[in-house]
Amino acid sequence: MVEVMRGTWALMLGMMLLMVGNGLQGTLLGVRGNIEGFSTTAMSIVMSGYFLGFLLGSKAVPEMIRRVGHVRVFAALGSFISACLILFPVFTDPISWTILRIAVGFCFCGVYITAESWLNNSTTNATRGQALSLYLIVQMLGIVAAQALFALGDAGGWVLFILPSVLVSIAFAPILLTISPVPPFEATKPMSFREIYAVSPLGCVGIFLLGGIFSALFGMSAVYGASIKLSSGEIATFIAAIYLGGMLLQFPIGWISDRMDRRSLILILAVIGLFACAPTAFGLGGFTGLLITSFFIGGMANPLYALLLAYTNDYLNPEDMAAASGQLLFINGLGAITGPLITGYLMETIGPSGFFLYLAIQLGALAIYAAWRMTQRAMPGDDENYEIVSMTPMSPASTAVTMEAVVEGWEEQAEENAEDTAA
Repeated sequence: MVEVMRGTWALMLGMMLLMVGNGLQGTLLGVRGNIEGFSTTAMSIVMSGYFLGFLLGSKAVPEMIRRVGHVRVFAALGSFISACLILFPVFTDPISWTILRIAVGFCFCGVYITAESWLNNSTTNATRGQALSLYLIVQMLGIVAAQALFALGDAGGWVLFILPSVLVSIAFAPILLTISPVPPFEATKPMSFREIYAVSPLGCVGIFLLGGIFSALFGMSAVYGASIKLSSGEIATFIAAIYLGGMLLQFPIGWISDRMDRRSLILILAVIGLFACAPTAFGLGGFTGLLITSFFIGGMANPLYALLLAYTNDYLNPEDMAAASGQLLFINGLGAITGPLITGYLMETIGPSGFFLYLAIQLGALAIYAAWRMTQRAMPGDDENYEIVSMTPMSPASTAVTMEAVVEGWEEQAEENAEDTAA
């Protein structure tokens, strides 16, 4: 890990600052929208805009990189992010905020794709797994640090809007001054939905549901906190607990997943998340209960993403993994767009408890579907045609580039397993 850090410290520092900026603006908008008198429905549309922009960026940015190169795309999109972050307090209406959020989501997707390309290019097969783990930790720590900054500021002023813009601008310096050029970006044509669904129905349905859960947590947590009159410090602590849970539980769950039927583990994690939602949905437990709930929901949802990807690839041949990953990421993006919209509708209809009701419904649906799928076919490994791949910790915010790096590791592992079997 020390060797990996020595070779990628500038990139990791830049990504840390980017995640602080992104995490801070997400929390800030949820609270500032409440101060400006935006309805919950309006805020759900605003928050959903980020994920729409992110999905659009995943399709458009690779072509931009092929035309003008990584460095120009990275610098240009970073400049747009800084400008958009400053404009939020200037145009305080839901339509303007939605447009700005779409632009920010699009640009952050491009920045992540470029940065992850550099990360992938700066590591070897031997160090890539450690680099991806460090990248996940940096992402989570950045969002947690953003909550600490938010707690120290005034959501009704300008400073908290200027600060993420400055952080994003500074983030490009260590990256652009130390990173060498990377090979041309090559996009992989994804499988069709019909093909990937035939391979793993649970993978497709689960990834879609997880997209909604993640976007609700990332986009609507601050809206929920403001709606129940939490202080800025309490909102920051509440959101930080979500990502601390995801960071701390991802690795032990990954270890367990390589040693049992992954469908059983998916079912168990979904049920734990479901029951964690229940007390808070009914207004029980107070603020302490809210923190416990958020820790376990984050701790279950983030590993579930990587777990579902690994489970799907258990049923794929190595040469099909990259194509399947493109479709899975698109399915996840579609689910992410719906998350804030449905959550906002429920919160507008039945009150703030609709936030946890939505999460409970999504997790319950995943648990039920996983239990049903377990009755439909044997676990991978019972059939000699399947090779189990190790779960690699990943963030639901990762782009196709990180997915391709993970897939490369899975392909190598599957080939090594095939060689060992043949020998």
